[in-house]
Amino acid sequence: MYESLFKLWGLFLGTIVGILPIMNPFAAAPTFLAITTGDSAGRRAEQARKASIYVAMILSGALLFGSLVMNFFGISIPGFRIAGGIAVAGIGMRMLMPDIFQHKREKTAEHAEALAKSDVSFSPMAMPILSGPGSIGVTIGFASLATTWLDYAAIILGILTVALACYLTLRVAIRMNGILGPTGISAMTQIMGLLIMCMGVQFVVNGVVSIATDPKILTAIRDVLFAPPVAP
Repeated sequence: MYESLFKLWGLFLGTIVGILPIMNPFAAAPTFLAITTGDSAGRRAEQARKASIYVAMILSGALLFGSLVMNFFGISIPGFRIAGGIAVAGIGMRMLMPDIFQHKREKTAEHAEALAKSDVSFSPMAMPILSGPGSIGVTIGFASLATTWLDYAAIILGILTVALACYLTLRVAIRMNGILGPTGISAMTQIMGLLIMCMGVQFVVNGVVSIATDPKILTAIRDVLFAPPVAP
């Protein structure tokens, strides 16, 4: 019994620790303020609430059905980890060195379109700003650790906690911007970028190790290296 509770607690905390740094609502807060310029406080609160609900729905859907989609397209977990790790590392690198990559969201077509929309809660806030490829990939990875419905419930509870953290962060975005200022927000974004880049590299390493230690691949390599010579 205690082992089951420990596993559920580990899945719950692991979901939060795995998704929250990649989602990084602190970095999304300035964008949220920019694309809701001119909205009232009540309107911004509504947008934050709806965006958080959409985040929970997107990640829960990825948890429950992501593996089915991967199997349909023939995508393996190690392959997805490598691809997701490259994407996550790229996101972290752009956050860490924005001047080099000239990653200014205010000048993108996505941002211009968001400014013209009356509702930005789903696009671009929920996807791809908050629940992007990195967080979706981590969520699908957690699905491979779930064996019972209680495991799925623990992961979903962690997803709901992350969505709540996003909601609270967006709700206090204006106050945060006043306290930290542009310099504080920039410093926090770069710190999170370094952590995210490290996590992306680790995803790639884990994927490569999983492929290299796959029994089928090791057997195939052994058969090729130690195959008996063909008689002339």
